Amino acid sequence: MYSLVSAPVLGFDLTRLSGGSATAEVVLRGLRLSADDLPVLAERLPDEGVRGPLWVEVESAARRMPSLKGMSKDDPAGSLALVERAPIGSVDALLTCVRYDVMAWTWTGTGRDATQSEVAAAATGLICDAAVASYLREVLDSDTRRRLGAGWVAAMRRLPTGAPIDLGPHHYTVSALLDRLRSLRSADLSRLVSSAEDARRNAGGWSPAVHSASWAAYLSDRVRTAAAAQMLLVQAVDTAAIPLADRAGGVWNMLSGAVQALVVRDLLDTSTAHRLLAPVVAALGPAWLG
Repeated sequence: MYSLVSAPVLGFDLTRLSGGSATAEVVLRGLRLSADDLPVLAERLPDEGVRGPLWVEVESAARRMPSLKGMSKDDPAGSLALVERAPIGSVDALLTCVRYDVMAWTWTGTGRDATQSEVAAAATGLICDAAVASYLREVLDSDTRRRLGAGWVAAMRRLPTGAPIDLGPHHYTVSALLDRLRSLRSADLSRLVSSAEDARRNAGGWSPAVHSASWAAYLSDRVRTAAAAQMLLVQAVDTAAIPLADRAGGVWNMLSGAVQALVVRDLLDTSTAHRLLAPVVAALGPAWLG
């Protein structure tokens, strides 16, 4: 369900979770790790005697996450709240994404023969601890969250800032849109919501356009670049304080599609680029587009 190729889906869930921005930050930092960083992470991983009970709590908390299974035809208001908040993916899907996508470069071999070094496996374990601690923020007690994330926080203090986030050949345009969102005003938000509602009513061609942009990212080896842009979008939407109902109601999809298009703008045909970018241009004006 979650993968770097389908980062917009992960982003959609994260933008609706209270710990989503923090999880996005873990993914972003993971995307910029190098081989030299792994020992620093690995040595901060607690032993199994410490981690075991914490992960028992993780498994219990995961079962308390909002789920569409809790919908009831007798409670339309509660059902709507669930639709707005319930993740599409799961903790297991997040862990799979971190282990096998974000940290793909640490594996050797393929399929069932794929292996990680002891150091890489420990480093990956620490990233997973931090990711679930923030992803489950709403349902995990504060002490468990703190203990799960402590090693990651300590490691981040030791590591250099890391390589700059690479947003590809259209870096400045993607950054300009994110900056525009971070400084969103109430009038801008109203236009965004209206544009998203209009886009939802006239959704024809949107899904194929997003698929084309995602496929272009895959073919051009920009999957990690596009995923980083989506994680930055999660944080920008939080900074802009866009209400949850609006994120779930279409604003995220509209913005996510635009970001995906910008990352591969040079590879898209005019009609596909227009389909994904026009609603955001209509809401925020063209100045950021460059």
